[in-house]
Amino acid sequence: MKILKAALLAGMLVLTGANNRPDWNATIVETDGGHRIGNPDAEHKLTEYVSYTCSHCADFARQGDPALKLAYIHDGRFSVEIRHLLRDPIDLTAAMMTNCGDPKKFPLNHNAIMYSQGDWLPIAQRATQAQINRWTNPDHAAARRAIASDFGFYKLMEARGYRITDLDRCLNDDTKAQALATASSDHAMLFGIRGTPSFVLDGKLLDGAHSWQALQPRLDAALKGNAAQ
Repeated sequence: MKILKAALLAGMLVLTGANNRPDWNATIVETDGGHRIGNPDAEHKLTEYVSYTCSHCADFARQGDPALKLAYIHDGRFSVEIRHLLRDPIDLTAAMMTNCGDPKKFPLNHNAIMYSQGDWLPIAQRATQAQINRWTNPDHAAARRAIASDFGFYKLMEARGYRITDLDRCLNDDTKAQALATASSDHAMLFGIRGTPSFVLDGKLLDGAHSWQALQPRLDAALKGNAAQ
C-alpha cells in the first residue's frame, strides 16, 4: 500500500509539480539504448540497468523508482536513465514494447511490463516445445510477435492505448532490435555488469547495490558530498 501511494503521488507531481516548481520527472529523452528521466544538467546522473525477466528488477521498479521520482529526480538534483540488459528474446520483446511510440510514454510502458511480471513470467517456465519453437523462429520479427501474443503483451499495451498495427510496426523493426541488443552488450562490457538490477552513478558502477535498500544510502552519500564542498 505504501508503494502504491508513493507511485500515485509521484504521478501527481509529474502533472502539477510541488509548490509550482518545475518537475523534472516530466522531462524524458530517448538515448542510445534507454530513456533518461530528469534534468539533463543534473549534478548527479544515475543509470539503472534492468532486465524485464529479472524478478529483482520488478521489485526495484515498485520500490525504488517511485522513491527516485519523489526525492531525487523531481527537484533536478538527479537524472535517471533506464537502460536494458537483455538476457533472452522475451526480454528483447518486452523492451521493444516499452520503447514503442513517443518517448514520453516509456515510463508508464515500463511500469506496465514490470508490474505485471508475476502474471506473464510463469508462462516461460511452463512453455511447451511448440511455444519455444515459435519464440525462436529464425524470422526474428515473427518470433517477437509470437512472444508478444503468448505472454499477453498485446493486451497489456492495448490497455495503454496502443493499436495492434502500431505494436507490430515496433516489433517488426529489426534495426531497433539490433540497436537495443548492441547497446546492451556494449554497456555490460564497458562497466563489467554481471547481474540486474545494477547501477552506475556518475560514471562508476556501484558494487553491491542491487536493491533500493542498498542504493539509497549511496545516493544520499553523493548528496552529502556536494554539501561538504
